[in-house]
Amino acid sequence: MTRTEKPKLAVWKFASCDGCQLSLLDCEDELLTVADRVTIAYFPEATRAVVEGPYDLSLVEGSITTPHDALRIQEVRRCSKILVTIGACATAGGIQALRNFRDVRKFTNLVYARPDYIDTLERSTPIAHHVKVDHELRGCPVNKHQLLEVISALLAERKPMTPPHSVCIECKQRGSVCVTVARGWPCLGPVTHAGCGALCPSYDRGCFGCYGPMETPNTESLSRLWRYLGAGHREITHAFRSFNAASEPFREESLIHEQRH
Repeated sequence: MTRTEKPKLAVWKFASCDGCQLSLLDCEDELLTVADRVTIAYFPEATRAVVEGPYDLSLVEGSITTPHDALRIQEVRRCSKILVTIGACATAGGIQALRNFRDVRKFTNLVYARPDYIDTLERSTPIAHHVKVDHELRGCPVNKHQLLEVISALLAERKPMTPPHSVCIECKQRGSVCVTVARGWPCLGPVTHAGCGALCPSYDRGCFGCYGPMETPNTESLSRLWRYLGAGHREITHAFRSFNAASEPFREESLIHEQRH
């Protein structure tokens, strides 16, 4: 790429709800600035125009759920200088990864009149299980300000500044009262990656873990606290099986409690 050429940005979709792509579109005025600095080469959610690769930066939304997906992500990786996964589906398998805990054939037999037409993998897996990922941006959906930070940082060839700490730090930063300490309510905040601004606790509700596990989550200790507060093993299992069910710390903790209820 010469100095006069703008970096090429591509946005790809796999198995997902499009919410993380919409987070980018929700940037509105900020997106105009991004569009002025890059060539939006491939982004079906926003434009039908397609510029051929290779691409300097690819944002990938969604999990890998079909054999076609598994082949296609290899092609995306080959044509991308930098590949960033955005959202819980791409980083942790998404809500569709709940099928990983059951026999997917039972689901297809129940839902589809001709299940033999369905070509799907046994498991729904994150992008990083298939190709090298340069950076992960968590959330369901992603925080648009973090998304802009990642785009700006990678295009400027610097490390993105995304917080590694838990939602609890965000609660302290905004002055929210801890719902566990003050109310005795279960909350996933101590083991969940920051990024939402502690949205649910600020409305007097426990964290649901939308941003997945923080860097060093002590899920075992949190589960003991939940048990002390009166939560059953079934409730704890369900708490760790939501948007980030396939992330390893949440998956392992849910399996422990599934075996006990």
